[in-house]
Amino acid sequence: MIDLDVRDLPAADRTAVPWKNGGGVTREILCRPQGAGMADFQWRVSLAEVAADGPFSAFPGVDRTLTMVEGDGMELTVGGTTALVDSPYVPRDFAGDVDTDCRLLGAGNVVNLNVMWRRDALAVPPSVAVVRGRLPLGPGRSLVVALDEEGAEVAGRVLGRYDAVLVTGAAPLRAAGPTAVISVGSATR
Repeated sequence: MIDLDVRDLPAADRTAVPWKNGGGVTREILCRPQGAGMADFQWRVSLAEVAADGPFSAFPGVDRTLTMVEGDGMELTVGGTTALVDSPYVPRDFAGDVDTDCRLLGAGNVVNLNVMWRRDALAVPPSVAVVRGRLPLGPGRSLVVALDEEGAEVAGRVLGRYDAVLVTGAAPLRAAGPTAVISVGSATR
């Protein structure tokens, strides 16, 4: 039986890192292995604030799940195919190594929850679901991120907007508002 382990990842502890192209900033929630850079992570979860139209960075061998959580949305062109991303809390998968361009649909910024993983690094890729209500977590490892001000509660910990916890083991989740639950598999190597 797996003992319960809960690691707090408060939003207030995250640093905004500007994108190379100047089109926004990223706040990393969690990365494995810990301390890995953009070239050697196995999986990475972040909140990205898109401030301008332009291309997304290419990540060879990486798949992505993008979930819009704030803003009017954007039009993404991925490998020549256009898709509207204008509904909040709907996870969308796409390859990170395909040319991707973004056009904002409104005047303000868009905030996205990004889950990225190397195709060859995980036995099972992460899954992303946005939930409300009660849900049992576990017995594996889950990253839980509260996506709005209504927050969530996990194993007795109260999460405000963008706070997160990494949970290993079985634990109760009560999501008052939209909450991302990301299952995180084990490495293949």
